[in-house]
Amino acid sequence: MASFLNSTNTGEWTTYLEQAGLAELNTRNILLALGSMPIIAIVLNVISQLLPADPSKPPLVFHWLPFVGSAVQYGMDPLTFFAENQRKFGNVFTFVLFGRKVTVCLGPQGNNFVLGGKSTVFNAEDAYQHLTAPIFGDDVVYAIPNEKFMEQKKFVKWALNTDAFRSYAGLIEHEATEFLNHDSNYKAYQSGKTDEWGTVDALEMLAELTILTAARTLQGKEIRSRMDKTFAHTLSDLDGGFVPINFLFRNLPLPHNWRRDAAHKKISQFYVDIIKRRRENRRDDEAEYDIVNALRDQKYRGGDPVTDSEVGHMLIALLMAGQHTSMSTGSWTLLHIAADPELGEKLFAEQVQHFRRPDGTWNPITYDETKDLPLLDAVIRETLRIHPPIHSILRHVRDNVPVPQSLSAPSENGTYVIPKGYYVLASPAMSQTDATVWDRPFEFDYTRWTDNTGFAAQALNEYTDESGEKIDFGFGAVSKGTNSPYQPFGAGRHRCIGEQFAYLQLSTIISKFLQELELRMDTPVPRNNYQTMIATPDSPRMIRYRRRTPAN
Repeated sequence: MASFLNSTNTGEWTTYLEQAGLAELNTRNILLALGSMPIIAIVLNVISQLLPADPSKPPLVFHWLPFVGSAVQYGMDPLTFFAENQRKFGNVFTFVLFGRKVTVCLGPQGNNFVLGGKSTVFNAEDAYQHLTAPIFGDDVVYAIPNEKFMEQKKFVKWALNTDAFRSYAGLIEHEATEFLNHDSNYKAYQSGKTDEWGTVDALEMLAELTILTAARTLQGKEIRSRMDKTFAHTLSDLDGGFVPINFLFRNLPLPHNWRRDAAHKKISQFYVDIIKRRRENRRDDEAEYDIVNALRDQKYRGGDPVTDSEVGHMLIALLMAGQHTSMSTGSWTLLHIAADPELGEKLFAEQVQHFRRPDGTWNPITYDETKDLPLLDAVIRETLRIHPPIHSILRHVRDNVPVPQSLSAPSENGTYVIPKGYYVLASPAMSQTDATVWDRPFEFDYTRWTDNTGFAAQALNEYTDESGEKIDFGFGAVSKGTNSPYQPFGAGRHRCIGEQFAYLQLSTIISKFLQELELRMDTPVPRNNYQTMIATPDSPRMIRYRRRTPAN
């Protein structure tokens, strides 16, 4: 070694060691710099929030992490997040959600401001197309201009009229009966024994049953007959695309997105094949005239026919829209009934009064009878009040918009202005549990809906506005309902057109279950799970059931 160091290359080796040391030092400095960048970003983010804010903009919720903002707090429990900031800032404030600035407008006035706003200013398509287009398709719902979407809503309303509802009640009851008689979860019922208890997951049960009833009624006999276990699994993969992260990022390379895209392609082709076959064979008299035929024959105002792709994608949207709200609300309703045996017996007595024959058998459930079940109606409405499926409704702001002084305290420069490029958020869930509006807002009290002169009845009348002025957004005259503190199906131009169908579906399914089963729970009614786009009951959500005796 000594002879090597004393060789003529000693200088070169020394230079090499010096360079290597410098390189090591530079690498260490770079790593330290990279490691400190998040800390620097957090510090700069905090400093920027401590500097004087623009008084013309709504106050900003403090957040430590840049870009991420308040996403964690909002995502874990949005209503608690809203309530805490409402106490600090009032009804109008802004929070950062993965780089987007979202201005929350709370209370009935906030709902009216956001949901009653013009679509050219508060735009739903900009807000939701990242989420819905990969699931429904790029040529329907929020992936197209609002005017065309309103026309498609009008086409779909073919399946949502009173005559159709009268035919649906028997179909829904039949599906519910077949479900009890043949589903493997109901062995305790199928045994015929009235002292044998079984258990079932409320949400899983309603998820399956509502998709079957929606398919049979809204899509017809042929499509329902093709819905086997394979179709159900494919639909579940498609439904897996409804996750909050996809609202922000459409095509992240994640397994649930790969499954979503494969499922969309498969189900789209399923519908298109049916449509093409029917276009080639126009002998509709040989088949049930259903929504497939109705949509296939539609034309837009300009004269362009609806394409096969659009029909297929509207059918996907119709099927899934016919499931989500009913799945959530139905499971919550059964959980509350199971948690209160006295309520269950009162509801059963109502069923006996309306449907029981003298010999102990049951008359068919009809649409007109479901509209005359005041106790069941009150239970469903209270469920929708305290457990609304959608807690936040977003719009993208296309132009600077001043906030009405009646909605929040004026800023130093007058009213707040929500800048172009922000998002606005309304939360009917907050107004439906507002302690300044509702008595005992978080208590499940169905009796508030049985008082025809009480506050709940007034809120419902304002929402339905049966005798008031109707507005036609392009798909038929509806009540705006944007001023009501009770908005279980949204309000304004994007109010759910399947509202009446959902009530029929829920009333019929729950009526059949009440007629056939006693329900109990061994655990409290679960908390809300906000980790999905639709607020659902968290686990555990197991219901115990047993077959009713013919005499009780």
